[in-house]
Amino acid sequence: MNRKGTNDDAAARIENLRERIDTLDEKVQALISERARLALKIAETKQREGGNNFYRPEREAGVLRQVLARNKGPLTDEAIARLFREIMSACLALESRMRIAFLGPEGTFTQEAALKHFGQFVDTVPLAAIDEVFREVESGNAHFGLVPIENSTEGVINHTLDMFMMSPLKICGEVELRIHHHLLGKGNDPHSAKRVVSHQQSLAQCREWLDANLPGIERVTAASNAEAARMAAADVSLNAIAGDTAARLYGLKIFANNIEDRPDNTTRFLVIGTADTAPSGNDKTSLLLSSRNRPGALQRLLTPLAKNGINMTRIESRPSHQSMWEYVFFIDVDGHVKDRKVAKALAELEKEAAFLKRLGSYPKAVL
Repeated sequence: MNRKGTNDDAAARIENLRERIDTLDEKVQALISERARLALKIAETKQREGGNNFYRPEREAGVLRQVLARNKGPLTDEAIARLFREIMSACLALESRMRIAFLGPEGTFTQEAALKHFGQFVDTVPLAAIDEVFREVESGNAHFGLVPIENSTEGVINHTLDMFMMSPLKICGEVELRIHHHLLGKGNDPHSAKRVVSHQQSLAQCREWLDANLPGIERVTAASNAEAARMAAADVSLNAIAGDTAARLYGLKIFANNIEDRPDNTTRFLVIGTADTAPSGNDKTSLLLSSRNRPGALQRLLTPLAKNGINMTRIESRPSHQSMWEYVFFIDVDGHVKDRKVAKALAELEKEAAFLKRLGSYPKAVL
């Protein structure tokens, strides 16, 4: 067969495949529309019964886990989860478009985490400080808030922990976001900049790269990575360390990609709201407690967890701010407060602790 015949056969096969894709696209679109109509019927039913709690964290987590369990490729788990998150986000917006407060300004990793968790069909509200995010949700001006809680390289964010001592808000979910830092700027040569600016955590997470590649440059802290990007956009003598979103938002060049010292650099964020979350089947519970002032107090606090087979995944101590040398402990455990073993352990713990506050039970992060 000559080359022209071979090319004609290939073109015919491609055209046939494209026709099949067009047919599938039509079916997929019809199914998505049917899903949206069912979501609207659920909203109408809730409204007739006097309910307005359209967003159910445990329901969304359950749907995503089923999606991942069914996934046979070739799309990755991350890709298929993102597709379904956006479908759910669009359907939920038909019922009620949510306002999500986050630690701003625009372009921060916290905003990226909010959009990863809730999808693009929400209104994100940037605020200048973590305590402002809490207040925005407490006042009812936002349905939920997103705040950072810990980084795998630099550890816990103490301001967030301290806010839970005073706030009545509940933890409704968590988001884990892989953090990739880039060196950004307006100029043509990153070595001509006089300073590099970023959030103090980001500077710490890129310390080794900066030592090796920009050893003489002054390092300046900013309130956020996005603020650093904004500053660099206005001043050619500055380089900034920030992510993709900030680079696009402020029109900056990327001089170097992924300059974080640890390739697995991940930040965990908490979703905060006013309502308790029902069990999803794979949950985490966060607690705030303090011990009585006596020998072996911490061991006594942890004994009910061990005795009931409850796995503790994190413990942090913070000054209580009530009196000198008194501390409170933030603890994460596997399970939901409605699980029999967890409920039994907490009942015993309440008798032992001087103070116990349930910060929330919520689905573990899905991807």
